[in-house]
Amino acid sequence: MSKKIRVAILYGGKSGEHEVSLQSAASVLRHLDRNKYDPIPISIDKQGLWQFNDLTLIENSKGKELPIFKNSPVVILATKENGKTELTTLNSQDLPSLKNIDVFFPIIHGSFGEDGTLQGLLEMANTAYVGCGVLSSSVGMDKDVAKRLAKEAGVPIAPYINLRKEEWKKNPSLAKEQVKKNLHYPVFVKPANMGSSVGIHKVKKAEDLDSALSDAFSYDVKVLIEQGIDAREIEVAVLENLDFSKSPIVSAPSEVVTKGKHEFYSYDAKYLDENGAELILPANLTKEQTIEAQKIAEDVFRSLECAGMARVDLFLDRTTNKFYFNEINTIPGFTSISMYPRMMEHAGIPYPKLLDHLIELALKHHTETQALKRDFQKN
Repeated sequence: MSKKIRVAILYGGKSGEHEVSLQSAASVLRHLDRNKYDPIPISIDKQGLWQFNDLTLIENSKGKELPIFKNSPVVILATKENGKTELTTLNSQDLPSLKNIDVFFPIIHGSFGEDGTLQGLLEMANTAYVGCGVLSSSVGMDKDVAKRLAKEAGVPIAPYINLRKEEWKKNPSLAKEQVKKNLHYPVFVKPANMGSSVGIHKVKKAEDLDSALSDAFSYDVKVLIEQGIDAREIEVAVLENLDFSKSPIVSAPSEVVTKGKHEFYSYDAKYLDENGAELILPANLTKEQTIEAQKIAEDVFRSLECAGMARVDLFLDRTTNKFYFNEINTIPGFTSISMYPRMMEHAGIPYPKLLDHLIELALKHHTETQALKRDFQKN
């Protein structure tokens, strides 16, 4: 029997999406084929503390969220004399489960998990990890920079302005002046570096702009004010091909339809109200619209130099039938009912096979980078 692949699942994190990560990680753990993999649950709490969590206790809890147990061993990444990196306890307690990890699976959404910081740490640790690298994670997380790169690649984006916290504090009327000059109400106010619709507000009149900005600036130092569009919310899942020379796998587009009191796909509609939204898969689009949405998603994936996986979110203007790039999620929601796994399953890749694919990609990328020269030698 071949040796099992040892997978460290990193979950939790310091962002406002901590609780979402607990749900995604529970689903990943549940779907990992135990005949192929040995999972090692490693939590990161809201203060940034890394801990090893007992797998037996986790499985006995049978919860929708992966728990973080108090008083679990604190762990750190340590480089050994042979150049390999492994997890070890802070107090040098011998835990065989932490040794010889083959690949890390970060399932941490938002800041300090999806924004390139964790990826940079794993790169420094010289270890394989699932998903996008440092560059694509970082630019994908910043909605402003992602839009600029996408626009450069010819991808259509809706009008928006960006505003920094110090600018707004110095001149509180600046935002209203810029909106009046460049946009019109309603507008959407969004933290530049948050996901899961955290801190997003639909603003219908000028007098409500400051309160929306105040909340958005509590999550980030840069905020986007985007032109509100009467649009359908279309999402496309993209998965890197195991043959790096081939085009990525692009799912059929899906549509998110908000229900009840929700005017847009807010955090409440996503996670707190089980009847807050409906996913239509595949979306009711013409053949030409489907092809266009898939092309835009692939163009964004390529222009941001993504690896592994990403979910590309688009707007489809109800009046003009024009698509606009909204944002990209390089670590999308991963519960069994999340859109990315469902779209991939519709594309013929069920959840367990999706995990196989992502882990194989991570190992292939690591093998490829290990073959690169690390020092300069004259011929």
